Amino acid sequence: MTNPVTGAGYFFTGLSLIFKPGIKRFVLIPFVINILVFVIMFAVLGSYFGGLVDQLMAYFQEQISWFAWISWLLWIIFFLLAAIVMFFSFSMVANIIGAPFNSYLAAAVEEHLTGKRPPDSPDSVLHEASKAILGEVKKWLYYLIWMIPLLLVSFFIAPLAPVLWFLFGSWMYSIEYSDYPLGNYGLTFPEIRRKLSEKRFMSLGFGGTVTIATLIPVFNFLVMPISVAGATAMRVREYPMQLPEKVASDEG
Repeated sequence: MTNPVTGAGYFFTGLSLIFKPGIKRFVLIPFVINILVFVIMFAVLGSYFGGLVDQLMAYFQEQISWFAWISWLLWIIFFLLAAIVMFFSFSMVANIIGAPFNSYLAAAVEEHLTGKRPPDSPDSVLHEASKAILGEVKKWLYYLIWMIPLLLVSFFIAPLAPVLWFLFGSWMYSIEYSDYPLGNYGLTFPEIRRKLSEKRFMSLGFGGTVTIATLIPVFNFLVMPISVAGATAMRVREYPMQLPEKVASDEG
């Protein structure tokens, strides 16, 4: 079946997989790294912001004695803005930091589902990091190439813009997270796109569900590992792959 509902279902399959034994460590490691990055980033920003507030208060207290209460208002605004930025940028940052670990996560999920690891199982973290960076560059170039005509269409046919951007975002998320389980079989970026286009509506249903999930505060912290696990389940059930002859003969 290639309908969008089938694709959406794989996102929820991923949700049920990420806490399974042998899988959850590949979820927790990048998650903890992401949290630490945000904590350090906001601690540094808070330090600079605190210095700025102190300077403003020193100036205003000399001018207006009752103006000291404004420092509390400024800190409230800072924390609200920091929370908004964290909620809506966490997924993007998580994709960058978690990319080297996602191939491990996809391999672990596939082993859980099939009892076998993919032939191109990830080796060292350093190797995966370099491969992930190259993969992300290719995805961003693809995104930028399509963004130009989409912007033109959005300008001339404004009512269609939200629908077109949602569909394109859904397609990009489908590619983003399917890259890891299909990449573990040695598929290149163009091959991954062709493979997903074989069941385009299902892929859009999966990516559309990911898009909506990224808009849910707090829950979006787990969207990346859920999506990788869901894309791996989709790969196993919808895109059966032939093992290379050497690997197949070794297993035999």
